[in-house]
Amino acid sequence: MCGIVGIVGRESANHALYNALTVLQHRGQDAAGIITEADGQLQIRKGNGLVRDVFEERHMLRLRGNVGIGHVRYPTAGSASQYEAQPFYVNSPYGVCLAHNGNLVNADELKLLVERHDRRHLNTNSDTEILLNVLAHELSRHASNGLRPDEILNAVQSLHRRCSGGYAVVAMICGHGIVAFRDPHGIRPVILGVRETPFGLERMVASESVALDVLGFEIDRDILPGEAVFIEKDGTLHSREFDGEPVYSPCIFEFVYFARPDSIIDNLSVYKARLRMGETLAAKIQQTRPHHDIDVVIPVPDTSRTSAMQVAHRLGLKYREGFIKNRYIGRTFIMPEQAARQASVRRKLNAIDLEFRGKNVLLVDDSIVRGTTSRQIVEMAREAGASKVYFASAAPPVRYPNVYGIDMPAAHELIAAGRSEEQVQRFIGADWLVYQDLEGLVAAVDHEDSDIVGFDTSCFSGEYVTGDVSSEYLHELEVVRSNTAKARRDEQVRREEVGDDTVQAAAGL
Repeated sequence: MCGIVGIVGRESANHALYNALTVLQHRGQDAAGIITEADGQLQIRKGNGLVRDVFEERHMLRLRGNVGIGHVRYPTAGSASQYEAQPFYVNSPYGVCLAHNGNLVNADELKLLVERHDRRHLNTNSDTEILLNVLAHELSRHASNGLRPDEILNAVQSLHRRCSGGYAVVAMICGHGIVAFRDPHGIRPVILGVRETPFGLERMVASESVALDVLGFEIDRDILPGEAVFIEKDGTLHSREFDGEPVYSPCIFEFVYFARPDSIIDNLSVYKARLRMGETLAAKIQQTRPHHDIDVVIPVPDTSRTSAMQVAHRLGLKYREGFIKNRYIGRTFIMPEQAARQASVRRKLNAIDLEFRGKNVLLVDDSIVRGTTSRQIVEMAREAGASKVYFASAAPPVRYPNVYGIDMPAAHELIAAGRSEEQVQRFIGADWLVYQDLEGLVAAVDHEDSDIVGFDTSCFSGEYVTGDVSSEYLHELEVVRSNTAKARRDEQVRREEVGDDTVQAAAGL
């Protein structure tokens, strides 16, 4: 999962892009990048780390221009190398920069076509570079007699016919403006914003509406599935809906975990969705254990707080904050290595003994993915003196890999894959485990006035909305993207980067 942003402003866009990325930091903590354009010249700064660590004052001063795009990353494809930090750039045609959130299902096939048919060189294993080169090729093909808005929008339509998967993209075409688009199922989110200034109209695109809010932009609308939007440097907007058959199916896990609660995605409030997740979860608890002996409801901070409060309210129980979070430790689920996830849990959370001692506690979390974090949290509750520890998940069991940009690729690393709820309960060490039903989750999210047809629920249901995910593909994905494989790649990256530093130090650079 990643975060993207693009701005066409009237004044320097560098600080606005920086601030937007800090607000989207929850979507990726591995790398960050910004590229801007002024007078036909591109300025770029990107690297591994948090936004605040990648950009120093000297970098910000060089990022001149009122048009730019930005990105925060955590890697699901490729590696954690700083060379795969986004945005990516290709000089032909015109100079195109691109940042993307999601994952291409047909990346291997596209890579061969890009290299052999389009005769373009790929320098990394990132599917973002593939997307960039597909877009560049289609721009060359459609705009042979000059680049006009219609040609840009036509190029995106052609890209959709070649690419499959979940993707939200923002690209900057040097000297022309910004183009943003979304896959034909709308799996990954992207929203348009607008702001009136004394100097004229400004426009913005971002992964979540909260980035617009912080910068004072008003929500215009969500980009539709398969739709392409082009914003000229003067703020003029052109758009074209997908000429195929879009099926509005956003990723439901955005509402469970990834998105900030104060965001609106596809005209659906994340906060209200999580409130209703708590209501439906409480209803299941009442149904399955009407004579429960729960004393207190405690959330696993932060994502589950909203649901946990509603569970407590619906059950007529006390709600208490039993864990205090160290906010300087990253989100464990999106950390790139399993070892980092496991080591960080106890550094991130500390139990308040008084809220656990001698009580039967119900811990509420947004989901259970690999199970190792949940097990450590149950252990912490017992160490703090809890008599019984019950565990509730606001999401159904995660049994299947996610192939559209969320780091759940290897089925054997998912604790619920091939296991019963009782087996998961024993693994995490809880006295009782209750999961949300998928029907309850869908009903909780799909509530307000929205044009969506359904949701991508693949990690819960095993049904992939693009219709082209085979068992062979899932097996290959598991081999390539397991924690073991990632650890090998990351170790190779570390060795290469240490080698680079050694060479530079020897050369006095």
